[in-house]
Formats: sequence, structure tokens, C-alpha cells
Amino acid sequence: MNDCIFCRIVAGELPSEEVASTERTFAFRDVKPALPVHVLVVPREHIVSADTVAPEHADLLAEMMDTAQRVARSEGLTDRGYRLVFNVGEDAQNSVAHLHMHLVGGRPMEWPPG
Repeated sequence: MNDCIFCRIVAGELPSEEVASTERTFAFRDVKPALPVHVLVVPREHIVSADTVAPEHADLLAEMMDTAQRVARSEGLTDRGYRLVFNVGEDAQNSVAHLHMHLVGGRPMEWPPG
């Protein structure tokens, strides 16, 4: 997808601060962090959103979770906690149509979010 910003980041066409990477996933720091730690975990394959994930993506989702867990450990978040979030659609403020998981943490969080 030539016009997808995350596809271009994964391809190395746009700069990012890589945090972790596997054969099928890429994790990088959000340019507008909501919390002290804010990392996006994306599949290298273009999938529009969590709403378009299908059963054949099960292994990929497991790999995304594994990548997120490794990042949480490397960022020192496992003892205090962290949040994993998939946003879908405009009302959820999803601005990039490429499946991505937000890993956020580094300070206590409110629920519901502010």
C-alpha cells in the first residue's frame, strides 16, 4: 500500500524509532506519545483494522502479542502494568488504516480514559 504511512515505515521509506521487530511484526515509538511509553506494534502485512482481522490472522495476532510482551519487558513495564489497545474507526480516533496495537504505560492510568 503505497499511501499507507505504516507500510512506508515498515518498508524503511519513512523514519521511525524501532523498538522491536520480527519477521512479521514491527514495533516503533509513537510520534505523539500519550504516556511516557507509547509504542505501536504493527504487522508488516497490510491489514486495514481489527475489524477486518479474520481467522487466518490468528498466528499473526499471536506474534503481535509476543512482540508487545517483549517490548513491555524491555521497557520495564511488566511489574507495574501496561495497556494494549486496538482502535477501530473515527470515533475511536483511529487515524491510520493499518492494524496497529498501542502499548502504553509508564505511569498510573485512569479508567475510563480521559
